[in-house]
Amino acid sequence: MTVSATAPLKHAGSLFAFALDTARASVRRPFQLREFLQQAWFVASVTIIPTALVAIPFGAVIALQVGGLIKQFGAQAFTGSAAVLAVVREASPIATALLIAGAGGSAICADLGARKIREELDAMMVLGIDPIQRLVVPRVLATMLVAFFLNGFVSVVGVMGGYVFNVVLQDGTPGSYIASFTALAHLPDLWQGQAKALVFGFIAAVVASYKGMNAGGGPKGVGDAVNQSVVITFMLLFVANFAMTAIYFQLVPPKGA
Repeated sequence: MTVSATAPLKHAGSLFAFALDTARASVRRPFQLREFLQQAWFVASVTIIPTALVAIPFGAVIALQVGGLIKQFGAQAFTGSAAVLAVVREASPIATALLIAGAGGSAICADLGARKIREELDAMMVLGIDPIQRLVVPRVLATMLVAFFLNGFVSVVGVMGGYVFNVVLQDGTPGSYIASFTALAHLPDLWQGQAKALVFGFIAAVVASYKGMNAGGGPKGVGDAVNQSVVITFMLLFVANFAMTAIYFQLVPPKGA
């Protein structure tokens, strides 16, 4: 079996075109409100427990690492602000996106892949129903909504976990930790983290839907599509995170700069 050198570019172009079709279909009527609510509940149900289990140790590790580094420079008064920046700006959106892609995205891919091999998607097109508008758009919007709220949850729990571990394990003072929140961090940092969560949720859902709707080869093909969707999503998330962070620093200078 020969593999064309242009195959990766073809798949990348198809994925980009699929994302554009999804964005265009999201503004068309009728909007599938019932499907949207069902998918939002479904994605939240498969991601909320892993998120809750990860959020506390994730924030604690960030606080311990940042606190130890800050202590070496003799700037313990800025521990709280540095921890907030690390959690809200970078750690929380990435953790949320990985959980969304690993749990919610894989479930979406498996669901659409099963529909594909059962030829349900072909039957919908024969009936004149657009599968993207009917199935993909509600899942993408639901994933973005859940990612938005999960990111806020991880941010709050991460900051609280950092507070506890800084005070208990690093001999920090509660007042100093809380008072330093606004020393380096400001409100645009929070909006940037939430915007990242929306974009990451969009990427995870689009990749999962694309791989699911193009699955083939029976159940094994669906399993391969799920694995590929998770790997591709992880790669795209880190690229998108770098791009959004670079743009943010160009538009919003650091506080005090």
